[in-house]
This record gives sequence, structure tokens and C-alpha cells, in this order.
Amino acid sequence: MINDFYKHMSPRAEEERMRMEVVDRIERVIKDLWPTADVQVFGSFSTGLYLPTSDIDLVVFGNWENLPLWTLEEALRKKNVTDENSIKVLDKATVPIIKLTDFRTEVKVDISFNVKNGVKAALLIKDYKKKYPVLPKLVLVLKQFLLQRDLNEVFTGGIGSYSLFLMAVSFLQLHYREDACSPNANVGVLLIEFFELYGRHFNYLKTGIRIKDGGSYVAKDEFQRNTDLYRPSMLFIEDPLAPDNDVGRSSYGVLQVKQAFDYAYVVLNHAVSPIAKYYPNNESESILGRIIRVTQEVAEYRDWITKLWGPQSQNEPTLNGNDVTLLVKPQQLDECNNNLTEVVTASRSKTSSNSSSLVSSSSSTVSSSSDVDSDGTPCKTVKQLPGRGSSAHRESSGGVTNHRTQSHTTSTPTDNKGGKVGSA
Repeated sequence: MINDFYKHMSPRAEEERMRMEVVDRIERVIKDLWPTADVQVFGSFSTGLYLPTSDIDLVVFGNWENLPLWTLEEALRKKNVTDENSIKVLDKATVPIIKLTDFRTEVKVDISFNVKNGVKAALLIKDYKKKYPVLPKLVLVLKQFLLQRDLNEVFTGGIGSYSLFLMAVSFLQLHYREDACSPNANVGVLLIEFFELYGRHFNYLKTGIRIKDGGSYVAKDEFQRNTDLYRPSMLFIEDPLAPDNDVGRSSYGVLQVKQAFDYAYVVLNHAVSPIAKYYPNNESESILGRIIRVTQEVAEYRDWITKLWGPQSQNEPTLNGNDVTLLVKPQQLDECNNNLTEVVTASRSKTSSNSSSLVSSSSSTVSSSSDVDSDGTPCKTVKQLPGRGSSAHRESSGGVTNHRTQSHTTSTPTDNKGGKVGSA
């Protein structure tokens, strides 16, 4: 089930410990430079909605006449937090940032200065998570879906985490079924309906998204007439924290995302049709596994993290970032992939309120096929995972296998509407 995928891919306690070490390491460098500076975490790491290879977002508050991007960049290199090939300064961006990959852990970090909305957005996301209990599960699946197709980076025209979250909130706010927002809602049906809405029905040319005051759609022409702002972007999402800000303005590849969503809708709708049980691969492939893949490299990376940061006792339960005890071990989920596939019957999504849930064990998606498994720019360095090479420890071997720099192979056909969605 999607629940299995969520539990398996949600942050583990050891992953959080590792990431906190990265934050502490960077914070020490910043404090050495500016003792009074305030370092805060925002983004997916602070909300618990991060994938195993997602980046960490940090913001530094302080008093500078000019943002000290290059000063911090030099200090991080000298302190061996990163190296010259794994750090870059984007000083011409709308929000100037430093992007780096931590040398010891391969965790990617974005550092900005004096940007208050990021921290406020994290608080907003936490509030909506409480209001809509199905949001974390829906968003985590969608993030993985976009990530493996290289459509999750605003830097390359994709949809960022904040935009995706607001799209999901709007979808639930304006859903015609009241039970869509309940904790017991059928997440599988909601996923298909999300793909149907944003892959087929939503008018990106004329319509914008607003989640304030219970949520509504905004006519772009009317919005432009009532404001002195620029022409709304193709993916116009009004920032609930700053109405003058168009969150989706940099997602210039949104039509490619739309094609990917449409492709996913077709695949899942066929998979849950009454005739699905006659498909040749019905018994060997889970429903969610038809659109989602998690690579073996990512599984090995997580194992490496567990080995170095995990509980000392094998009997100690593992918690994810939402304080949920993971009672199902990854090995058990792997077995589910081969032995358990439930045929789900559903009609078109708008008449499927009583349909069964999508079924997919999380490890049913573990595959050796290549993927891009990062929320950031792929790292350029290729390092050896302990246990796979001659070295037995990361410090001596120089790091882990680069689990991010991968192609986009999935098991889906290559001649779909989604273009690169199902292609190698």
C-alpha cells in the first residue's frame, strides 16, 4: 500500500541524527565567522517531508552590508565541510544561495541569508499537515514521482517542494468529497485524482491557485487587472505568506510536469480497472510500482547510514521523522514486492469514493534501475560505499557511492505522453 511506501521512505531516526550532525558542522563554521549569527533549518528537513536523499535548507540571519556568500564558501572549504568541486555560489539568483554537498555524508545543503519566508513556510506546512492528515503520504509519493523524472528542481524548470505542497493543499481544499480530508481517506484514489486534475483538467493558461481563506482558483486575467504585478506565470501559485509572490514563477517546465501527471493517471487508471487481473505482469508488479522506483543505490545508502548512525541494539525500534515506529523491516517489505499484490478495482476517479486503496509495498519499488534521487543538483563526485570496495570506512575511502548521479530508467514504456517520464 501507499502506507507501506510512506513508512519505508519516511525519515528514520538515524537519518535525522546524521543530518543534524551536518547542520551542527556547518553552524560551527558560521559561528566562528559571525558569533552572533542565527542559523535556522527550514524546508523539508524541518517539516519531516524529506526523502532519504533530499537536501537540507538553512538560513543565516545577521547584519551584513553585502551578503557574505563568498566568505562562507571559502570557510566551508577550508574547514573541509566540502570541497571546491561540491560547492557553488549562486549570487545572481532571485534568492542568492550557496549549494554544497557535505563531504562526509553526501547530504546536500542550500544556505541562504536573511530570508524569513522560508521559516514561516515551514510553520505553515506543519499547520496544514495537522489539518489534512493524508497530506504527508500524498506529498511523499509525489515528491518521489517527480524526483526520479528530474522534474523536482526549480533550478531546471521543475516543481519545487513548496509549490508541490501548495498544489496538494489546493487539491484537498477544493475536493468535491468531504471525506477526502479525513484521516481514513483512500490515499490511492486521491493520488489518481490528483494526477487527473493536474494532468488533464487544470487550465494552466488561464487559472491560478490560491489556498488562502479556504482555497479557490484565480482567473489570471482578473488577477493581473487588479494588481500592478507582472503577467502571472504558467504555474501561478499565490504565496499565502506574501500574496505578491508567485511561487511557481520559475517552474518553466510545468507543461512537462503536466504530461508526466497525465501519464501517471493513465497508467494507474488502467492498473485498477476490472480487467487489470488479466494483464501479464499483474502478479509480478505492484500498482504503485508502475510509476515509482527507488534504486538499489539509495537502499545501500540508507543501510550505510543505519550502520554508522543507527541504534546499537537491533531490538531498538526505528522511528521516522513523524514519530511513527517502523514495525516492518525493509527486508520484509522486499518480500512483499514479490509475494503480495492486491488487485484494486476502481472506476474513473470521480466515481471511486468506495474503491480499494492502491497497493504497493514500499520496497516493491526498490530497483537496480537508475534514477535521480536528490532534491538538489546531482553531486559530481563519485565515492565508494563502505563494504562495496576495498575500504571499510568512509573516512578512508572518501565517501559513499554517488547515489544521486543516475539516469532515469523506469519499467514504464518509452512512448508515452510524458516523454522522458518513462524513458531511459
